[in-house]
This record gives sequence, structure tokens and C-alpha cells, in this order.
Amino acid sequence: MAKKKRILEVKIQEVDYPNKGRAVAEDGRPIEIKGGLPGQLVELKITKQGKEKIRGKIRKVLEPSPLEGESPCPHIQECGGCAYQSLTEEEELSLKQKQLEKLFDGVISIDIPISSGSSPFGYRNKMEYTFGDEEKGGPLTLGLHKKGKFHEILPTTHCQIVHSDFLVLRQGVEDYFQEKGIPFYRRMVHQGVLRHFVIRRSLRTKEILCNLVTSSQGEIDTKEFMDYILKLPLEGKITSLWHTINDSLGDVITPEKVKLLYGQESIVERLCGLEFTIGPFSFFQTNTKSAEVLYEKARNLLQGEYGQIFDLYSGTGTIAQILAPMAKKVVGIEINEEAVESAKATAMKNKLNNVEFICGDVLKEVENLKGHADAIVLDPPREGINPKALKKIIAFNPKTFLYISCNPRSLANELPEFIKEGYRIKHIEALDQFPRTRHVETVALLSKLDSDEHINIEVNEKVNVFHARNL
Repeated sequence: MAKKKRILEVKIQEVDYPNKGRAVAEDGRPIEIKGGLPGQLVELKITKQGKEKIRGKIRKVLEPSPLEGESPCPHIQECGGCAYQSLTEEEELSLKQKQLEKLFDGVISIDIPISSGSSPFGYRNKMEYTFGDEEKGGPLTLGLHKKGKFHEILPTTHCQIVHSDFLVLRQGVEDYFQEKGIPFYRRMVHQGVLRHFVIRRSLRTKEILCNLVTSSQGEIDTKEFMDYILKLPLEGKITSLWHTINDSLGDVITPEKVKLLYGQESIVERLCGLEFTIGPFSFFQTNTKSAEVLYEKARNLLQGEYGQIFDLYSGTGTIAQILAPMAKKVVGIEINEEAVESAKATAMKNKLNNVEFICGDVLKEVENLKGHADAIVLDPPREGINPKALKKIIAFNPKTFLYISCNPRSLANELPEFIKEGYRIKHIEALDQFPRTRHVETVALLSKLDSDEHINIEVNEKVNVFHARNL
């Protein structure tokens, strides 16, 4: 293959977590591909070419994978949200299980069971839509970024993973601002008004929270918009409507100025027999049904009675409150101030007097924790645990760690640190928390090794070999 060749036709041989395709060039060099499915013949655009490896992204699927069937979603070719929309539920679970077993190979020698937490249809309780145009100079649209085309917005009129109320609201808001002729915010030149529209919907109460995000470069008749959106035909009910002013240059929602336009400040969701309040910027699991399955697994794995449990990266306090009946005290640490305030309010509503929430960075706040922890729950962000914080956390020397990870790669990378300090994996499993997407949730129970304790998972002692892979 000539070095300057920029387009290749290759067959994807396997797909590693997280949805990274692998193929081989004619000269034997391995090819890393963003996305794809095993068995697909694809037209590949080379993005980086070296002597040892080639990287590329898919321009076109020339032949489908033998694993694929008909997709119920008309947006599958353009939307990058659902990588596995064309697979059956069984094929998706099988593919993800193989990815996990390869990822953890070298750390543990065991099959990692995987199960589905919910239906793959209509499960998302939050969507963050972006204003833009589908093609340059086209009419205003509201939707998701097109796959591989950051500045083109796809109106997801028939999205399969959200409730129909999301589709009605998305279309209604798009129609409203098309008629008003208000320009969207162009990120390249930092000019325009409309930026995002966020929807959150409670599964159990059917309450809906909406947040219109704009720049300060133009006026919005918020009273007229409120009257319009409240009349849309929904199964649920809008009980909270916000307007956020965001002039930051990045494509993230920064609440520089926030105003409640209508209703209450938050919506309520019920989970595992408890009530939780969700505000416009609260962290809450995106799949309510699957989150309930996940937390039940956590509770079952930690069954017993505890003196004190630390819940690090506690978010809105969901896990801490679910585990509260099992312990004399549960202490949570979370860096997001709104999440901590929400956790405190919810704990009070749920009449839980043995939970405490601390606002701060885990790296610093763990030094201030008092007393012994019988168990520590870890549910860190996708990037995992800061290495310095990890050392401090392990130094508490609890009998048990429960590690819940939304990024199995981070978990796999950190497990050797626990193993070196005498912990062994007593149980590990995966949950398909977000069906049709590349994401997988993993739950691992680690116990301090005693000489008379039965260990039911064989651990590969050559952990340093794996650790050197620098995942």
C-alpha cells in the first residue's frame, strides 16, 4: 500500500471496547477504526499513518456485518448516538461481553456475565438537544450532532431510545423558533442566540423539566415561549421550565445566569422505594429502570450490617440513601454543589438521619473523613479515580470495596492497584445500562484477602504486565 493513499477498503475483524474497530492492511499493519461492527466491509479515510499502525474513520459501509439486521431507527446512518442499533438485543449483549472479557484479560480469569437492565426502546430520561442547521445555510433545526460532522445538526424526529414526549417537545420547539426567525449560536464565530434545549422526564411521576439555553446576544419572549410549550400535547406534564444564559465559548452548558420561568425548581423520580429530586443541572442516571436494577445489585452485593460506609463520588446521593438502612452511618463526598444540596434535601424527604453529604473534591476531602469504613462505594466519573486519590482511598483499608464504573476501561486500569494491596475480586458483572450505545456499566465487589477466605475468582498475578499497557 502506498504511503500517501488516503482511502482504503477493509473488513473489520473485531471491535474492542469502547467501539474501536480493528482491521489489517495489505502490508500487515494493524488498523484502528473509530466505530464499526465485526464483519463490516467499510470505506475508510486514513486520519493517521505510521510505520507501525494506521488510524482511520469510516466514510461508508459497503457491506453490512453478518450480525446486523434491519434497524427500526431511520437515523442510523447519520446519527452517532446508537452504535449498535442494527443488532438484536442478544447480539449486542454478546458483543459487549466479548469486549469486556478482552479488556479484563490479564487482570482476572473469569467470564464476566452481562445482563440487560431495561428495554432498548424509550429508556432515556434526559436529552440535550442542540440548535443548528442540518446543512450549511439550511433552516434552523434542533437535534443531535451528526456522526463525524460536529457542525451539522440532525433533527432526530424518530429517535427510538426516548419517550414520545421528547419527540413532541423537540419538534414543537424547532417549529416555534423557525417561525420566530431567531438565529442559532454559531460556535465558530461565537455569534447567535439559540444554543441548547434540555429535556428531563421522570419515569414514575411523568413530570417534565425543560431548560432553554441561549446566549445573551438576543432577546427571547420567554412568556410567549412558556405559553406555547405548555400547550403541546404530551403524555406527561411540564412542571418545571428554565431559561439559562450561557456565553461560554465551549459547547457545554455553563449556567452563567439561570431563571425559573414556570413551575417548581425540580422534578421528582422514584427509585428503589425512595424519592429523588432532579434539577436542571443534577446528575442522575439516564436510564431509570436500569439504574434501579444496578442499585439493587449493589445492595445485594453488600448485604449485611455495617458500621460506616463511605460513598465517594456520591452524585445526588442515590446509592448512599439506598444503602442507609444497612449502616449506622453513610458519608458521601461529591464535588458538584447542586448535587450535594439535592442529596441533603432528598435524604430529609426520605427521613434518613444517618446520611451525611460533603461537598468537595474526593482527593482533598478523604483526608478529613473520620472513623473506620467497613465498606467504601466508588462510583467515579468516566475518567476514573485520580491516582493520588486512589492511594488515599485504599489506605482506609476497609474490608470491602464496591466499585461501580460507567467506564470499564478505567476500572480495568485501576484494579491492579487494589490487587497489590491485598484485595481480590469476589464478584464482577456488567449491565447493559444504555442499550444500543457503546456504553456498559460494570459492578465489582472487592474484599480484603484473609487466609481462610474462599476466593471464587482466579486472579492473574502478573498484574504489572497488564498495568504497563497504559489503558
